[in-house]
Amino acid sequence: MNTNPIKTRVEGGILEVIIDRPKANAINRATSVAMGEIFADFRDNPALRVAILSGAGEKFFSAGWDLKAAAGGEAVDGDYGIGGFGGIQELEDFNKPVIGAINGICCGGGFEIALCADIILAADHATFAFPEIRSGTVADAASIKLPKRIPYHIAMEMLLTGRWLEAEEVHRWGIVNEIVPATQLMERAWEVARLIESGPPLVYAAIKEVVREAENMKFIDALRNMTGRKFKTVDTLYSSEDQLEGARAFAEKRDPVWKGK
Repeated sequence: MNTNPIKTRVEGGILEVIIDRPKANAINRATSVAMGEIFADFRDNPALRVAILSGAGEKFFSAGWDLKAAAGGEAVDGDYGIGGFGGIQELEDFNKPVIGAINGICCGGGFEIALCADIILAADHATFAFPEIRSGTVADAASIKLPKRIPYHIAMEMLLTGRWLEAEEVHRWGIVNEIVPATQLMERAWEVARLIESGPPLVYAAIKEVVREAENMKFIDALRNMTGRKFKTVDTLYSSEDQLEGARAFAEKRDPVWKGK
């Protein structure tokens, strides 16, 4: 059996993270802890600008929480390491873009992890569900996130029935950005990642913090926090060399050279 549940590859400023736990890429505590460490390192490494998250093989992105591990005593509310389950859902100050490349079955906790991505690409054969209802548990993160992202009644149907959705339907509801032929999925993910890699990292960080923190704010309060530079990443951006570089490059009619500082 594969003893290294997560495979990584770095090219330039891009980090590729692959969940590799045959047969279903299910996530137990050890896998979650490993993912948390990887994404924390990604967050803290200024040389890395964007991550791609996918699953090994062609059948599963991830079946989510490892029910076999649960049957062996791992608690659903146990310690799953930094960043919580999957290493990304509760990771503090996580202000770098993540692309989800959904290569197959994406369900339960695997689907919840996919929802943490900023851009989601799906293979044309991918399927999606929250089947927790059938195992007598609650899709905790999905119960919080999903009704905010898609129509309430669709979200509730998914959560209450556990029904499976094809890629075309999740695309229709706006859960995924794009459906890609399976053979082209990773190529497309890397294409999008390279586009983001070429952009201004301090702006990306500001966008992610503002979107996250403003979710539960009134519009005027969030806007004043931006204009008053009360968001840490916004203050960093407006005091940066990159902010000046963007203006200079525009005036000089050339491509900017972003340094992330």
